[in-house]
Amino acid sequence: MKVIVIGAGMGGLCAAIALRNNGHDVTVYEKVTECRPAGAAISVWSNGVKCLNYLGLTEQAAALGGPMHRMAYIDGSTGETMCGFSLVPLVQQVGQAPYPMSRTALQAMLRREFGEDRIHLGQKLVGVEDDGAVVTAHFEGGGSDSGDLLVGADGAHSTVREYVLGGPTPRRYAGYVNWNGLVDIDERLAPGDQWTTFVGEGKRVSLMPVADGQFYFFFDVPLPPGLPEDRETLRGDLRRYFAGWAEPVQRLIEALDPARTNRVEIHDIEPFHTWVSGRVALLGDAAHSTSPDIGQGGCQAMEDAVVLAMSLQTNTLGVEDALVRYQDRRSRRAGDLVLRARRRCDVTHGVDPAATAAWYEELRGEDGTNIIRGIVANIDGNPLG
Repeated sequence: MKVIVIGAGMGGLCAAIALRNNGHDVTVYEKVTECRPAGAAISVWSNGVKCLNYLGLTEQAAALGGPMHRMAYIDGSTGETMCGFSLVPLVQQVGQAPYPMSRTALQAMLRREFGEDRIHLGQKLVGVEDDGAVVTAHFEGGGSDSGDLLVGADGAHSTVREYVLGGPTPRRYAGYVNWNGLVDIDERLAPGDQWTTFVGEGKRVSLMPVADGQFYFFFDVPLPPGLPEDRETLRGDLRRYFAGWAEPVQRLIEALDPARTNRVEIHDIEPFHTWVSGRVALLGDAAHSTSPDIGQGGCQAMEDAVVLAMSLQTNTLGVEDALVRYQDRRSRRAGDLVLRARRRCDVTHGVDPAATAAWYEELRGEDGTNIIRGIVANIDGNPLG
């Protein structure tokens, strides 16, 4: 079967590899002329790692994963440790360690594994046609390609989603701005084997180890959208938002490189359950754009890729039937996690100050049991057990 994948991001490439591994002829089209990851790094929790293992990328994934053995929450103002605990119980429960990864390294690995020669850059999708037997992608400039199946993995601003749903889908501002990037591991910032998060005032500063001796960092601040801030004002903005915070936070602000730090206004999309139309299927952010508050956005795209490949491999009533089965198996789980991330976002970022204050108090009495239980709940229900 010939498959057209629109989008060369993480979800699109995982789908392309999964479908190719099952013997399909797969071509990927991407609108940008140079593949640049959206964000510096990603939390690939155990369910996402299992998907990479399923794709035959066990060793490659392990090589990219950071040594995240512990987790801790720190009072942003005082620097006091509110709680700290091992992640070994999590790994024992779910059967796989999580791997924080550089997005650049992950996407480069996925491109290599699929084959750069099968990825066509600078191809902006402008239209989709499905005549019931063949689906055709039309690109800006007059080019086109036809196949048996088209996978829309073209992100939160998906053109394929507009085709599937018959119109645009509004995005919802989650209420906060995220700055993220990479810095060298420095024990004066945080232990090099620990995911460390400073909290207070509805804000977060987080450090997570990835491979090659680097921390992935992010800052979250509840702000109105559309502020005139950019890399030129970045360090001053962070100094102002985190004035009076603990010394490691101040040190991180001085250590980061503004030219390589991303500023993102966080959005999500209300869950919907129509992911397919005929021979066209949505995948990843095109199907379930979520906030990063539980670290499951990329993992859900990987799960999509695995279930899509399984559905096409095991169901024999035709492409359209297999895609509906893919949709029915995936849309409710992904939608539930979008809403779970939204609820966590609101607590973390002070939408209800009393709820956020109560969460801070819970952290002070936490031994890791409840936090690990919550992470396991996100992982449970994945297609690979």
